[in-house]
Amino acid sequence: MDIDKTKIPYQELIKGDIPPWVMRFLKKTGKTINSYSMILEGETILIAASGGKDSLALSLALSLRRKWMPVTYSLKALMINWKEHPIEKDWLKKLDKYYTDLSIDFLVKDEKQEPESFKGVFNCYLCSRNRRRILFEYAKNENIEKIAMGHHLDDIVETTLMNMCFRGKFSSMLPVQDFFEGKIKIIRPLSETPENTTKRLSEVYDLPTIKPVCPYDQTNIRSKLKPIVKELSHIDKLSREHIYSSLNFEKNELLK
Repeated sequence: MDIDKTKIPYQELIKGDIPPWVMRFLKKTGKTINSYSMILEGETILIAASGGKDSLALSLALSLRRKWMPVTYSLKALMINWKEHPIEKDWLKKLDKYYTDLSIDFLVKDEKQEPESFKGVFNCYLCSRNRRRILFEYAKNENIEKIAMGHHLDDIVETTLMNMCFRGKFSSMLPVQDFFEGKIKIIRPLSETPENTTKRLSEVYDLPTIKPVCPYDQTNIRSKLKPIVKELSHIDKLSREHIYSSLNFEKNELLK
């Protein structure tokens, strides 16, 4: 597996050669972080690194914005390498170099995607819960209170539609979500960034993107909702933003 040599080296962004469209992405991410007070002075943020385009774009944004932000914070990245579907060692080296170039500590944990406790049952919910459990345990052991995930605007819109259409609830993933009575928080800095932005980043720059193995990625409900969301955007290009706004997430009062 080789990175496409026709793409622009991501190191150009680190050096400061940032085109306007990438700068808009960085500023939008920063605005979301500030709007929900996601990152405060002196904090350590654990990035849930999957190796996919979204987590790599998130890592890039969180690293680059440190250069001009008055707030100082540390970054760590944890990748869960499922034993049933291990990532090639050469690609892990590329990911390690990527995070080293971004000045982010990078750790890979080999874990079972389908542990014995599942008793032979496996689905999207159990997989997600297992991944989150591993992240929580690591964060607790390292005294880290915030975990950054690469969920973007499309993810939130799709989750909203899933809950409305199939669960009868008007709810979604939150930009900032508390767990264990607030001892750990999940933050989603890409909450207001559409998926096509992270996709464009991975198409233009040689990010070491690897698609995480998911046996249901082409058949689950989320995958079936994607073309519906796309069709809505053809009717109104701001349909994603309208659905997001309807959720009325509580933002930092000082920034309203």
